[in-house]
Amino acid sequence: MLDHPIFTASITLIRTELAAIAANDAALCAQLAALAPLEREVLERCIHSSGDLAIAADLRFAPVQLACSRGLAALQAGAPILCDTAMAAAAVGPMARRTLGNRVRCLLDWAPADAPPGSTRSAAAVEAAWAELTSRLGTAMGQAATADPAPVVLIGSAPTALERLLDLVEAGAPAPALLIGMPVGFVGVAESKRRLAASGLAQLRLEGSKGGAALVAAACNALLRHGALQAASAPPSP
Repeated sequence: MLDHPIFTASITLIRTELAAIAANDAALCAQLAALAPLEREVLERCIHSSGDLAIAADLRFAPVQLACSRGLAALQAGAPILCDTAMAAAAVGPMARRTLGNRVRCLLDWAPADAPPGSTRSAAAVEAAWAELTSRLGTAMGQAATADPAPVVLIGSAPTALERLLDLVEAGAPAPALLIGMPVGFVGVAESKRRLAASGLAQLRLEGSKGGAALVAAACNALLRHGALQAASAPPSP
């Protein structure tokens, strides 16, 4: 899998710019130093997709040095990717097809035609989507799990969907292998991100009002790309 020369040149410039900024910002320097190489790849791709170096100060990985590796392992095991919008699904689908072959689904596939009063179509779809996508997983009651990995979830636009998924997990539903929670906007966004931060779930989170389909897709695509490169460099089986 070869990267386009423009992408390669862009990543080189991003690394140079980040190093220059971190040299004058002790907090950012320490934050970047704590990241695993895979986390740096995800950060760089998010910056590349947004054109915003300030994302470096706002992107959070939890657990640090483990969240991305857990998500990557799930994707390598065939985990489905659940997106909150068609835009995010469209951005991830081509990378998934040419790398690890994961199924990409959109919450709106389960959504009602109209939003329930006081809610959103995405939030209304979460329960049905999660029940279907995790139906072959073991339960928290000690039942043996199948080989099916938990989904990787991308939420870039719907804080209500994020809140509803957290409700389900708190009630005992299976947790996602990785939750990339970057809802964008000003209504309900900060609250949903604070709740995600306190959830203990494996997560990538973008603090503040920034987020969106392009950013969650960029983060997931970085993991898919890394998985494909790993597979390409692995020695052949005997």
